[in-house]
Amino acid sequence: MALETAEETNTMNTGVPSARRRRGALMVLAAAVMLALSGCKGGDVVSYDLPAKSARYTFEAETNDVKTVWQYTSAKATKDDAPELSPCMGEAVGSNQAACRPEPLIFLRYDLGLALDNTVKAGETHEITVTGYYQESLTALPEVTSLKAETTFDGGKTWRPATTRATGKNAFTTKIKNPKRDQAANGVGLRISATDSEGNTVRQTLPTAYTLR
Repeated sequence: MALETAEETNTMNTGVPSARRRRGALMVLAAAVMLALSGCKGGDVVSYDLPAKSARYTFEAETNDVKTVWQYTSAKATKDDAPELSPCMGEAVGSNQAACRPEPLIFLRYDLGLALDNTVKAGETHEITVTGYYQESLTALPEVTSLKAETTFDGGKTWRPATTRATGKNAFTTKIKNPKRDQAANGVGLRISATDSEGNTVRQTLPTAYTLR
């Protein structure tokens, strides 16, 4: 479980800055991805020092063929940004005392409505629920304002839009018209794109979300 690529969308020095005033502290448990932005490195956690000024970032992660791309704006952290139960990684391991903050990345939780054998019936319209959430923060969190869903039945060669509607705070339902089983031999794939009230985005691709019976 590791971060594959991380890049800044604006132009700035990618080396470790001399003023380590802002850190991101992030634990991601979404689609088997674990990512941390904190300023230390060890075990399965990959971390980064971020410049103190506000900047727009793109982070990409891929685990078990599930690809996630985040775009978000990070701001300078203050001493009181990190919740007591989610301390800065540097504080946890005693390596650094610089201020940190949870980064405003949108994570996605899925309720696929699967049967006991983890399948869905072919040839019928099936409804799933996708909920956006964030790491705990002491500052006000944005809300997910829009979500778009696409499906693929041929392993990602072609994608079809799926009907989506908001059903609650950060929650959306998507209706998928499943094909016959032989038309999606390897299952149904999903591509979810979400945006929040601060312009942060996430795009997550699941090559096989579920199989048909």
